[in-house]
Amino acid sequence: MEVLRNTIQSIALCGDSILKGIQWDGQRYRVQNTMDFSPLEQRTGCRVENLSRFGCTVTKGREMIERALKAGKLADTVVMDFGGNDCDFDWAAVAADPAGEHQPKICLEDFVASYRSLIHLLKEHAIRPILCTLPPLQPEWFFQWFCAPVGGENVLSWLGNISAIYRFQENYSRAVERLAWEEQVQLVDLRGAFLQNRRVEPLLCRDGIHPNSAGQALIARAVCAAI
Repeated sequence: MEVLRNTIQSIALCGDSILKGIQWDGQRYRVQNTMDFSPLEQRTGCRVENLSRFGCTVTKGREMIERALKAGKLADTVVMDFGGNDCDFDWAAVAADPAGEHQPKICLEDFVASYRSLIHLLKEHAIRPILCTLPPLQPEWFFQWFCAPVGGENVLSWLGNISAIYRFQENYSRAVERLAWEEQVQLVDLRGAFLQNRRVEPLLCRDGIHPNSAGQALIARAVCAAI
């Protein structure tokens, strides 16, 4: 049986562009990370390192973590936020064939299996995994940003309604919740932290999915409070 450390000395953030701190600045995507983890570092004496990558899926995340393990450079606690890219579709392909069958980048079954395997890998190395639910997206903004430019009418024909985009993503977030419960690992409920607000729009960039500075501050508070 794996033995996890009782104290936290170092934390690695491993996820996609949301934990990386990517924002749309009005002209382009760039790193504009305003997440402040200094209260956590001061309170626990640990250091926080951000290994997150733009476009990262759970399979790419595993590759990143395996490299860090091989180099002996991985923290004793890993906070992971995967699913946002895994559940995304090739919207241009959908627009080109709205009557066809389309699958997300990583189907839900494979996503859960890969995430579970990654949790086991970390535990085998006595590293504490912590999972995060997905911050909610704003489906109308997301549709206008990613789907409309490649053929909005065709994409909408395939979707049925724009709210389906929200449900696709929510399904992956719920899978993360179930996985955390089944594997008995800590969960940071980022989705719940966002949804406590009456409106999520003030917390998001205009693409409907990347948190702005206010949203990033909320993420940092949620992670610090949980740990």
